Amino acid sequence: MRVLLIEDSRHLIDAVAQILRQARYVVDTTLDGDEGLALACSGVYDAIVLDIMLPKKDGVAVLRELRAKGIATPVLLLTAKSQIEDRVRGLDAGADDYLSKPFHADELQARLRALARRPPTVNADDTISFADAKLDPNTMQLACGMRTENLRPTDARLLELLARNQGIIVSKEQIIAKLWGPGSFADANRVEVHVSRVRKALARVGTSAQIRTVRGVGYTLNERKE
Repeated sequence: MRVLLIEDSRHLIDAVAQILRQARYVVDTTLDGDEGLALACSGVYDAIVLDIMLPKKDGVAVLRELRAKGIATPVLLLTAKSQIEDRVRGLDAGADDYLSKPFHADELQARLRALARRPPTVNADDTISFADAKLDPNTMQLACGMRTENLRPTDARLLELLARNQGIIVSKEQIIAKLWGPGSFADANRVEVHVSRVRKALARVGTSAQIRTVRGVGYTLNERKE
């Protein structure tokens, strides 16, 4: 399970990260809301632990932007015991659960396990638009105008990851972590096979969207400029 910790206390974030890593979680950390939002938008995380009180951008603002972008990653909100209003605002903004500080490490891990067991929420219309095309992650159908293409599950998940991060470089490591999980035996060659298949699917429906290779870094989805 890959977790993103967004918390402005260096002491707390280091302690929590160490505990989770000992429990075999893959953990990334950041101390401010702007960087936290950028990392969370990558879509590679299984859960996000988000403090409300953050520099640059507070936790509720981060959460609202995540949900507005269609990022459905489960979010566990960290709040002070007295901040009832903040808990209500956070839940209304799209948080899945909250945990009051100070908290016990066992409770944090239990709540993360509970979030991981929850089925994803499916909206009535969960299509993702990019360039002149659309992807429906639920039916795995790619469409551009009157042309449609049914994608294989892994190809659909790859395109979804790139489409949710339009214009942002997604590394091969991030793709492997999201599609096959941390510690898998998938490698760069396997990623390239799926990228090739998705490129062919994009070409068959005639979209102006393209997957661009950023050599030595990863891939980005953007619109082809004539």
